[in-house]
Amino acid sequence: MSRPLFEVADVVRSAGAAFIERNRHWIRWTHIKVLLAIARCRTAALGAHIDQCTCCGHRAPISYNSCRNRHCPKCQMGARERWIEARRRELLPSPYVHLVFTLPPQLASLALQNKKVIYGLLLRASAETLLEVARNPAHLGAEIGFFSVLHTWNQKLQLHPHVHCVVPAGGLALDHTRWIPSHPRFFLPIPVLRRVFRGKFVAGLKSAFQDCQLHLSGNLTPLAQPKFFAAWLRPLFRKNWVVYSKPPFGGPAYVLQYLGRYTHRVAISNHRLVSLADGQVTFRWRDSADHNQQKLMTLSLDEFLRRFLLHLLPKGFVRIRHFGFLANRRRSRLLPLCFGALGAVPLPAEPEPSTAQPSHPLWRCPKCGGPMAVIERLTAAQIQLRAPPLLLATPA
Repeated sequence: MSRPLFEVADVVRSAGAAFIERNRHWIRWTHIKVLLAIARCRTAALGAHIDQCTCCGHRAPISYNSCRNRHCPKCQMGARERWIEARRRELLPSPYVHLVFTLPPQLASLALQNKKVIYGLLLRASAETLLEVARNPAHLGAEIGFFSVLHTWNQKLQLHPHVHCVVPAGGLALDHTRWIPSHPRFFLPIPVLRRVFRGKFVAGLKSAFQDCQLHLSGNLTPLAQPKFFAAWLRPLFRKNWVVYSKPPFGGPAYVLQYLGRYTHRVAISNHRLVSLADGQVTFRWRDSADHNQQKLMTLSLDEFLRRFLLHLLPKGFVRIRHFGFLANRRRSRLLPLCFGALGAVPLPAEPEPSTAQPSHPLWRCPKCGGPMAVIERLTAAQIQLRAPPLLLATPA
């Protein structure tokens, strides 16, 4: 992929400290920390390292270190590749299904004030819905396994919490003796998923309110009264919630490529940015209401960064989770049974990689294709010492 003309880091540097000063009434240290990390990512401020090929000895130029912040667009490619490589041995020889569970827009303001509670409830309610409906003999009658990824944005960078679930099109029989494939054209009935998902989420929301886990301020302050909160919840049952399912698609080889589109995305990638001029940012967005046409949107620097910062996740929040027979506590026991039921042999477990040479290096030598290894690390001060001296201008 070609290098983008400019990046989110350029927007942050362009806005500078003036953006923080203008928005002191809402900005927090967590926001400043992310902005600082993105601005310094892959610059001399974070130090650098030198890589050398372990086969031919080719030495690469100095590479600046990454910030490794999970909200940084530049740092997610490596994390995505490592995650996908770790999942390779878990992919079953089966078609896969992609489902999306979306919160109604009425809950956006509540989610913004209670990210950890609402996003955790969204992941849990959607997962429990899939597991419960799949176990029902009237639908599939099997135990399924899948992973879920939380996204909180839409194409315009507005708050739009939803969960992507990627599921094998079938499941392990409840007695663990055979594999039960789903219908070739659909996985589980969408109307049933909608009703169960809505019921589970609203029940969890009521429980969180009763346990005083919700923070309600600003225009949500009146909801602190139980009768007002109950009245506010009531309209949520009058409409269908959005649950979307794509038809089953390709097997393991395609799934690895497919996963990269969703697992480690941030609110906007650098390649969607078009221009940065006159205090305004222009970026591409896809209009799903107009046959997915690519369109341009222009926002002021402050509004662009405000929307970007809407999607910061709480510290320690896990946005990629595994459920069913892929859950961490059950995977080692049930996944081999799934392979056996499908008449396949799982890939052998790989030995632990050494610290000197990773088993699957993300960067290979441009000369011979061998793995590159770090041979020297440099601090920011050492980089300054290595830099050429500034040339003093001679008087005319």
